[in-house]
Amino acid sequence: MKIKKGDKVQVLSGNDKGKTGEVMSVIPKTNKVIIKGVNIRKKHVKPRKQGEEGGIISVECAIPAAKVNVVCSKCGKATRIGYVMEKDEKVRVCKKCGAKLK
Repeated sequence: MKIKKGDKVQVLSGNDKGKTGEVMSVIPKTNKVIIKGVNIRKKHVKPRKQGEEGGIISVECAIPAAKVNVVCSKCGKATRIGYVMEKDEKVRVCKKCGAKLK
């Protein structure tokens, strides 16, 4: 996957189209990502231990990685990711401005 944990991404389609957030976790097996503050759903939680409260909590759910693009730190636009070889290692670069991505 080209998207990594900690990347700033923008959602391309769906109910949260245009929202940006940081990737909290990546699930390569299903090709999905969980983004902070995006695709929030309500979850009903039952108290499991004595003294613990139940209720309804908000949870970020996974969305397909194909529906997000990385936001370049230099040009500030949502862009695709390219790779360049530098000193025997692959470096991710912005396809629009050519800047290195962290």
